[in-house]
This record gives sequence, C-alpha cells and structure tokens, in this order.
Amino acid sequence: MGTQGRPGALPLDAPIADAVKSYRVTRDRSGRWHIAFAAIPDSIPGPGDGSVVGVDRGVAVSVALSSGELLRAPGLRAGETKRLRRLQQRLARAQRGSARRARTKLAISKLRAREIDRRRDWVEKTTTDLAVRFDTIRVEDLKVGAMTRSARGTREHPGNHVAQKRRLNREISRQGWGLLVARLQHKARGRLEFVPAACTSQRCSYCGHVAPENRKSQAVFQCTACSAGPYNADVNAARNIAAGRAVTARGDLGTSQSANREPQLSSPAA
Repeated sequence: MGTQGRPGALPLDAPIADAVKSYRVTRDRSGRWHIAFAAIPDSIPGPGDGSVVGVDRGVAVSVALSSGELLRAPGLRAGETKRLRRLQQRLARAQRGSARRARTKLAISKLRAREIDRRRDWVEKTTTDLAVRFDTIRVEDLKVGAMTRSARGTREHPGNHVAQKRRLNREISRQGWGLLVARLQHKARGRLEFVPAACTSQRCSYCGHVAPENRKSQAVFQCTACSAGPYNADVNAARNIAAGRAVTARGDLGTSQSANREPQLSSPAA
C-alpha cells in the first residue's frame, strides 16, 4: 500500500487536515489500494460578475454549454478499446476457475480502471473550470439513477428493447453525468440550479417555439417557426437551460430550483 513511485500520490507521512474525521481503505478489482477521507470540501468562489451558464448533458457530446462549447469526456483510446475487445473474447472462452481466466479478468479491470481515472480527472477539471468562470450554473433536473435502471423487467412482464437500453445506460455511465453534478454541488455550493428537463431539446432558444420537428437530427436544430439555425441541438438545449426555465408536459413554464440539498455522490463507474 506504499506510494513510492506513483506520480501524484501522497507520502505515507503526509499531514491530514483537522476536518477529516474518518477514512476508508479499499482495494479495487484491478488490485489498487485507495484511501478515501471523509471531509466536506471547500467551495470555489465565483467571479462575481453575474454570469450564467446552462449545462446540457448528453451521450454523443458529454457536456454542451450555452456559451457554445462542446466538451467530451475521455475514454479508452482506439488501441485500448481493441485490446479490451480481445480480452473479453478470451474471457468468454476461458474455463471458470482457471488461472488464465483470473489473469484475463485482472487485465480487463486494469483497463476499466484507467478509463474511470480519466473520466474522474476530466470531471474534476471541468467542474472546477465552470465554478471559476460562472456565478450561476444551471443543469437539467435529471434522475440519473432512474434513467439507468435496468429495462429487463420480470419473467411475467419482460422489458422491451433491453439491449438498446443497456447500451444507453452504459453510455450515460461513461459520460459521468452523476459525478459531474455532484462535484458541481460541492464546488459551486449555493450557485447550482436545477431546471425542468422537459422539452429543452425541442424548444427554440430564440423564439420559444416547441415542436419535435425542430430537432432535425441528434446534432442539428432548426426552428420551424422562426427558421433560426441550423445550429447544434445540444447548445440550443443548453441555452434553454441557461434561461432557467423549460416547457413542461402541461405546456406551462417550469422555473429553476436552487440546489441546496446535500449532494449525493454516484458510484465510481458513474
């Protein structure tokens, strides 16, 4: 459990802050040891200029900002993805309980851990940047846990499109939706607001017209009423979120809600 030779690791005799009351030592599936300290992190002060940004979370684009920026969470590189596929095929052929199967599972775990580390690093840098640059940060009020719930169903009532739902759940987890919002709640405490998610992708951020036909494709938005666009659909949604309101299922305007509730951290794979 030593830290010698690990870049960025704390030395074993590093001082611990007084605010830390407890810690937990764990070992992940790739064989790495971790020490997690229970402490409330300090929030980051905003610029104080009244700036507002809308954050739209997606799958093709991890984060779209109302400023027009498109951010993508890093994952495995092409060569690593190819190696992971080969390892998964080898695992499927390996005999249960064999040393070959154990080695293959360990190699897969190390690749998965590398992917998670990159995603966490990206989330930390992205959330710090947003907390520093903007006074108010608005995100969609998405229930990520419910969205990623299994669609398999029961034997009596089997689910529909289970394979497609499984792929969507996997992609949502890879984008780090839950962890992104949890860290924004920590770093921009009192400055994060939730906006109703309904129709933000169908509403024109210029004239307010709502229609499914406005969304020409996954990436393209063009209003059928005012002919605004074409422009990126995720950026349009982010601008609606930045406005602090969205058209609800009843047709009225929902208003944003301040995020003063206690943040809930998602699982490591989120």
